[in-house]
Amino acid sequence: MPDSLNNRLTERARELGFIAIGFSPPETPPHFDHFTSWISAQKNAGMSWMERNIEIRKNPSLLLPGCRTIISLAYPYSARKPGTPDGLSVSRYSQPDREDYHYRLKGLCRDLAGMIGDRGKGMKSRICVDSAPVLERSFAHLSGMGFIGKNNMLIMPGVGSFFYLAEILTTASLDIPSIEPMANLCDSCNACVESCPTGALEKPFCLDASRCLSYLTVEHKGIPHKANGRKMGDCFFGCDRCQEVCPFNGKERERNICLPSAQEFLHMEEEVFLERFGRTSFARAGFKKIKANIRLLIY
Repeated sequence: MPDSLNNRLTERARELGFIAIGFSPPETPPHFDHFTSWISAQKNAGMSWMERNIEIRKNPSLLLPGCRTIISLAYPYSARKPGTPDGLSVSRYSQPDREDYHYRLKGLCRDLAGMIGDRGKGMKSRICVDSAPVLERSFAHLSGMGFIGKNNMLIMPGVGSFFYLAEILTTASLDIPSIEPMANLCDSCNACVESCPTGALEKPFCLDASRCLSYLTVEHKGIPHKANGRKMGDCFFGCDRCQEVCPFNGKERERNICLPSAQEFLHMEEEVFLERFGRTSFARAGFKKIKANIRLLIY
């Protein structure tokens, strides 16, 4: 019965380290119109891939013909910020002392997809970890896992927002609970908007990616403007400011000193960088950009 498979998947997901699992139908996701308006306003900066496959984002069944269920999964990352011995830091999600989360989560999701495949002949699944045109926060919200905060992050009461999201699209007809998506619980709090160092979070739920330090220090192909060096604080990869001030996240401020010093980075050969960080999230920005970001902070 579908119920028993739901229960088995939920139990196995917990064993694998996921902190939440939700099930939703492959329909037009909530917030789709908000997303298309955001794209029309050209708030996506140089991330042109977001402008493609709009129809797939609207109808996820196009990613997997016969799709009947979308399984949303949340996997935690540490609230301890990775840092260097001389006081610099990087965004928490990057976990640069571990293999990039895309690889790790896909491996874990394959375990769950295998359970679905074992259940019935011809059952198909597709795993998505950031790399497919799926509005993942919207589907997680639809499944009842949490609410979308004013900083555009999915927030789970009692957990916060320090977690990754992944999805499994499947042709299996799983039990989809009839639940009302969680209402926004930010109330009058505006801390995330007020704390954004560049004003990229222009107002609640409205981000101008071209001004966002996470975009500028990771995805942007050029070097952030020198004026942003002061706004970056001590963080040379990503930005957690709008999450750090969120009341739903804890006040953990201890550092995980797991990185070389700034000078070690600046004098590092590319071959050494690739050997140490080639399978981590740092590979997204690349050797030259990481160095350039560090120079912005220390010179």
